[in-house]
Amino acid sequence: MSRLLLVNGPNLGILGRREPGIYGTDTLADIEKAVAEEIAVRGWTLTSVQDDSEGALVRAVNQNPDTVGAIVNPGALMMAGWSLRDSLAAYPGPWIEVHISNIYARESFRHDSVLAPLARGVVVGLGTRGYRLAARALLELADA
Repeated sequence: MSRLLLVNGPNLGILGRREPGIYGTDTLADIEKAVAEEIAVRGWTLTSVQDDSEGALVRAVNQNPDTVGAIVNPGALMMAGWSLRDSLAAYPGPWIEVHISNIYARESFRHDSVLAPLARGVVVGLGTRGYRLAARALLELADA
């Protein structure tokens, strides 16, 4: 059975209570459920990892090269997650970077991602529905 990897970085484990005016009220469990529902149509399952430590996320990417693709919300690691970038550069499947908020409407230090140039695509500013959209895109990429 095919698996999709969902990687969430620092502070995303407290979604639902973390600045709901920016990030909404959906929890990480809500997001995981939504993505799992989206990919179930293909018979795929979800492997989800959230950690506040970059090393744990690197390990998760490196230990799951057999997944069909990945959705990655690196959180603040988008700006300086060089070891995460290196692991994603070696990841064999397509992956999509997701950000809940519109990073371009926020502080200028959030405008540049060290990961985005390697991603198959980036979804920004569509709230938690961005995860579903990324899952749909990966389903389509698997058919290509």
